[in-house]
Formats: sequence, C-alpha cells, structure tokens
Amino acid sequence: MSRLQDVAAQVAEQHLAVAMPNRWRHVQAVARKAADLGSLAARDADLLVAAAWLHDIGYAPTITDTGFHALDGARWLRASGYNLRLAALVAHHSCAQYEADERGLGGILKTEFPYELSPTADALWYADMTTGPDGQDLTVKDRLAEIRNRYGPDDLVTRFWERAEPALVDSIQRTEERIANQPM
Repeated sequence: MSRLQDVAAQVAEQHLAVAMPNRWRHVQAVARKAADLGSLAARDADLLVAAAWLHDIGYAPTITDTGFHALDGARWLRASGYNLRLAALVAHHSCAQYEADERGLGGILKTEFPYELSPTADALWYADMTTGPDGQDLTVKDRLAEIRNRYGPDDLVTRFWERAEPALVDSIQRTEERIANQPM
C-alpha cells in the first residue's frame, strides 16, 4: 500500500470502524475490490484505492454536515488538505449528482467539485455498487434492489436511484468491459 492509501485507510477506520461498523465493513470490501481493479486505472491506481477507502467518510457522525454524505465527505477531505481530485471522486461517486439534485444540492456539488468521467471514476463506482452493505459481492442489479428494499419505495434515496440507474449501469458495464479486455 502507498502512503496515500495507508492514510486513507487509517482515516476511514478512525471515523467509521467504531461509530458505524456495518459501513466500515462495506468500505473495507470496496477498498479491496478497488485494489484488485487498480490496473484499470493505470497511473491512478493509488488514487482509486484511496477514494475507495474514503468514499463513505461523509457518513461519519463527526463529519456529517448537510446530511448528504458525498458532499460532506468531499468538503471534509478538501478542508483536511487532501487534493481536489480525490475529493471530487468522493463527491461524485456512484451517481451522487442525482442524489444532490434530489436534495437541492446539485448546483453546489457541481460548483465545488469537478465531475470526472474516466476509468478511475468508473472503477470506483463499480467497486462501490457491486459491494453490499456488509461487504458481500453483489451484481449492480442486486445492489440496487437491496438499496430500494432497505430504504422503501417513497424514500429520497429510492427516488434518485430510479433516475440514476441507467448512468450507473453504463458505468458498471464500461468497467466490466475493461476487466474482460485485461491481458491475462
């Protein structure tokens, strides 16, 4: 592990392990999966794994501000001196723009953090959205069904996933194609 990955893992553990053990299990599994996908991100492998460790840091009770974890985590990372690209990957992970729009924070997210369409961003989304809440491997369809079931049909989270699903599935498919095209 690189220094950035080590620091990211320590920070995530510090903020999530005790306060949110289920979230911590999810984050650990996402980071392991991201490490396995590192070759897809080429020179950004270190950044990908660090973003995986930190993608849900905004859920931590000590960091939550707006209640929108992607924005809260990204703002905290930026304020803590992490580079803008890492904070932006966290800000926009897994179709966060759709949730930001539902919460009335879409303009703020777009203004504060640049959106990135890249193999690195896709791999982060893949690692997150094919990992269940307790760290189990899931298909993206099973993950979305689990989220909808957990939140219920009328929740804001369920509503945003209805709109976000096509973009998410496209991202997952791009990553699956990159995995399939990797040399053995």
